[in-house]
Amino acid sequence: MTKKILVVDDEPVLTKMVKMNLERTGKYIVRTENEGSKALQATREFKPDLIFMDVMMPDMSGDEVIAEIRDDPDLSSIPYVFITAIVSKAETEEMGSTIGGNEFLAKPVKTEELISTIERILG
Repeated sequence: MTKKILVVDDEPVLTKMVKMNLERTGKYIVRTENEGSKALQATREFKPDLIFMDVMMPDMSGDEVIAEIRDDPDLSSIPYVFITAIVSKAETEEMGSTIGGNEFLAKPVKTEELISTIERILG
């Protein structure tokens, strides 16, 4: 059964590559958004099984978008993982895989990391 993944990042090249690499496996249907302000509507329309959310975006931060998703009873159960360039890979290993209780992946993220995260969260 294919899983629906929403990828939100302000870098169109990154979202295009993630979409292409995940869909190439045949296991995922991927929708991308490059603006935080559009991510909430995309979540309502697409009903993803998992959201990968960039933390730092120019129009609306990832945590602001997730806060709105959490406040919506129809969307609040959708799991999410932040993707951030704020921390390095070395810091990621030191801190574990959560910041403030929220799971995250440090950029640059490899396709294998995304797939293993999806499989671990969604089974």
